[in-house]
Amino acid sequence: MSEDKAVNYWNENEDERIINLSLRPTKLDDFIGQGNVISSLKIAIEAAKKREEPLEHVLLSGPPGLGKTSLAYCIAKEMGAKLTTTSGPAIERAGDLVGILTNLECGDILFIDEIHRISRVVEEFIYPAMENFQIDFVIDKGPYAKSVKFNLQPFTLIGATTRKGLLSAPLRGRFGLFYDFDFYTPEDLSHVVARSAQLLAIEVDKESCLEIAARSRGTPRLCNRLLKRVRDYAQVVGEGKIDTNITHKALEAVGVDTQGFDDLDRKYLYSLITLHGGGPAGIEAIAASLGEDKGTLEDVVEPYLLKKGFIMRTPRGRVANESSYNHLNISRKS
Repeated sequence: MSEDKAVNYWNENEDERIINLSLRPTKLDDFIGQGNVISSLKIAIEAAKKREEPLEHVLLSGPPGLGKTSLAYCIAKEMGAKLTTTSGPAIERAGDLVGILTNLECGDILFIDEIHRISRVVEEFIYPAMENFQIDFVIDKGPYAKSVKFNLQPFTLIGATTRKGLLSAPLRGRFGLFYDFDFYTPEDLSHVVARSAQLLAIEVDKESCLEIAARSRGTPRLCNRLLKRVRDYAQVVGEGKIDTNITHKALEAVGVDTQGFDDLDRKYLYSLITLHGGGPAGIEAIAASLGEDKGTLEDVVEPYLLKKGFIMRTPRGRVANESSYNHLNISRKS
């Protein structure tokens, strides 16, 4: 699987983005899962509204597809605030950030996805904006250089990251609220499937909801994607209704096994076991053997394999556990 294909497995194309926007919860009470995050956030929002102040800056961290962006929309809805969205790679120059911040009104929310990918130069401008709602911008150079101070309206910055460890300590320390997202349970995901099916006017039984949920890698985004693939299969091969038989056949057709692993997951485990002797092996060596970008493996593949206990990270590299051998029906060499 190429890097583009692996990335597209998680990222949405334009049509899917439009559909998934309709599936997103619009308020915290509709948000399924992440109970500790939601309960804590409700208190923080209610307190901010009583003080008639913007919400403190929020940092959301966790693997892709767990609902960080959806939660940002819910926060904006609960606060009655306008939401402006961007991403770390999109803010290439300090001037881009200044333009965004100066257009924010009092109480607005700025959501920055992949905030760990903001350049250090741009990051320096975020510090005073988050702390004092000001930006000092230097124009011209040499003897003609002068500093221009921009006073900003009080706003809330919501940052989302899949790699919290890559955030600098100064930036991380300026957030007031920290929430770590964990993978969803199959029970929570079955509720996500049922809710999405209702919104999409799809007839699906309870057993199929649980089956789709069990193969969704603990991730709502993938959960909705698999539901749409099963729907397509049911409309073409079946009679439009999703039952367990249709669900099993559809998921097998798209290459998602009972553990929720796709071709790239299985290739990763197979490479680790057969080419690297089960480990320990460095991520660069595994990426080279697969012809994949190591960032794709670290962000997309490994978090779920680690969560399920199929691999371990050690100081010397990645090691395949017994469950990996059993899943691929490979005998461990003595």
